[in-house]
Amino acid sequence: MSPDNALIYVDNIRDAFIKYDPANAQTYQRNADTYKAKITQTLAPLRKQIAELPENQRWMVTSEGAFSYLARDLGLKELYLWPINADQQGTPQQVRKVVDIVKKNHIPAVFSESTISDKPARQVARETGAHYGGVLYVDSLSTENGPVPTYIDLLKVTTSTLVQGIKAGKREK
Repeated sequence: MSPDNALIYVDNIRDAFIKYDPANAQTYQRNADTYKAKITQTLAPLRKQIAELPENQRWMVTSEGAFSYLARDLGLKELYLWPINADQQGTPQQVRKVVDIVKKNHIPAVFSESTISDKPARQVARETGAHYGGVLYVDSLSTENGPVPTYIDLLKVTTSTLVQGIKAGKREK
């Protein structure tokens, strides 16, 4: 999910294609440059919006700890109910721990992922007064007619949902 790492992936894919098909190197280079520009252009306004948020509001609170790279790339502190692929999801202990941290830090919003139940995240929001910011997409694209049929769409929807959710839940200490 890391947009910064995606730029590296594009370079690596381009290099592999050029290695095995040097006759079309210019096409691969042009396509890589175009795609990297799309990623950068997609994120620039969203990074700006995040940078404009008060620093104490820049949190990404999710059900599953699947957004570490995105949180890092966007300069957000990360908090989650359970780690990736945990055996237990949304236990009372997990919820209580996150509720306590959200309250202590006046965190504005809580999010869930597209592939899991939103109930634990909504419970945290309800118990803390934080805003339930919506659904984030981390590693699954939708059908062609769905909300995130491409990686660029996934970036747009997820980062826009984050920014709008945090703004909607903005809280004062």
